[in-house]
Amino acid sequence: MAAKGDGDSRPKYQRIADALREAIESGQYGPGARLPGENELMATHGVARMTARQALGVLQSEGIAESRKGAGVFVRSFRPLRRRGIERLSHEQWGTGRSVWSADIEDRTLIVDQVGVGEEPAPERIARLLGITPGDTVCVRNRRFVLEGKPVLLATSFLPADLVAGSAITREDTGPGGIYARLEELGCRPVHFREEVRSRMPSQDEANRLSLSPGTPVMLICRTAFADGAHPVEVNEMTLDSASYVLEYDFDA
Repeated sequence: MAAKGDGDSRPKYQRIADALREAIESGQYGPGARLPGENELMATHGVARMTARQALGVLQSEGIAESRKGAGVFVRSFRPLRRRGIERLSHEQWGTGRSVWSADIEDRTLIVDQVGVGEEPAPERIARLLGITPGDTVCVRNRRFVLEGKPVLLATSFLPADLVAGSAITREDTGPGGIYARLEELGCRPVHFREEVRSRMPSQDEANRLSLSPGTPVMLICRTAFADGAHPVEVNEMTLDSASYVLEYDFDA
């Protein structure tokens, strides 16, 4: 493995990071393998320690590698979660009692290790999306999803409190098919979804709850579910570890 020649105008740390990434993708360094350390990179590429450190930092920020205190930097063994944006929300999925998440995880183990359910006044942004008055009471469901021991997603759902009062949606365990199956039982079956996706750097709380490596951004997905008549019934704000997800959209032209 060697960084490209002097004709390359990219910063040295970026060239070294690219060379390491190519070596990982080619299989030279497999999942869990230890990458060359700072001293080795300094000797191989004739660079300063800071440059070597920056190169390894690039791979960590991309989620390709992870640092283990006192041991070095290793190729991340965690396999990204493929989020199938259309398949997961079909009625065939949640309407038959399956979780929308089961379309993403295949045979892997996903758990919800933090659940909070309560009521609060609707913030202005949520009220606007739900078509209600700011300050109206909404049912709020907070969850953290952990895949194979790695926190990957924070999700907060907002639903009109008068719509879901007394239903399983107000309990921690919503039952087979989740929120959408329960909405269908309430006569408000979701028939249309809209998702908006953007990215930013995480807040400190998000970084802590998702166990993010320094420099790792998050993806934000805001989904609104609509019942018949284009009536909004739920807003779900999700914060995803960008290094843990691939967003997949498969549809006909």
